[in-house]
Amino acid sequence: MGQQYESQPYEIIKSLDELEVRYYPPAMMAKTKASSGNPFSTLFRYISGNNKKGEKIEMTTPVYMYPEDNTSAMEFVLPKKYMEQEAPAPSQDNVEIYQSEPGYFAAVRYGGYSNSTKVKTHTERLMKEIEKNSLETISEPVVLSYDSPYKVMNRRNEILVKISYTPSE
Repeated sequence: MGQQYESQPYEIIKSLDELEVRYYPPAMMAKTKASSGNPFSTLFRYISGNNKKGEKIEMTTPVYMYPEDNTSAMEFVLPKKYMEQEAPAPSQDNVEIYQSEPGYFAAVRYGGYSNSTKVKTHTERLMKEIEKNSLETISEPVVLSYDSPYKVMNRRNEILVKISYTPSE
């Protein structure tokens, strides 16, 4: 039996063909960038207790991944309790803790192990649906991964992009 992780909450505002319009409330995030190697290990060390409090932080889903400034950026969603109490300060300079802005996002889901070909295919699929539904993007696409690398079946991945949206639409 797999471990159940706390997941970042969101509300589905509308389902349009292959995409969902979602509202994400603010969340506390831990972010890092790496020009080489995998930024996952940096964030994993932070939640494993390599922080100024030596506090272990529970793993949550999803993990955000995207290119930024010629690097690979990655973000972990921190557990909800850190909206009420301060998250431990990072021990490493390359980890940033911040509160995300609330907003509306368009999302498409896909399965299996993610790779650059799948990301490209599903990003194109998302952008085509956004155009078809006359939505306006206001960010670059982000890849969300919900499963540990050890999970083989029923994997969940998504492409998410922030959109300009008024709920009355």
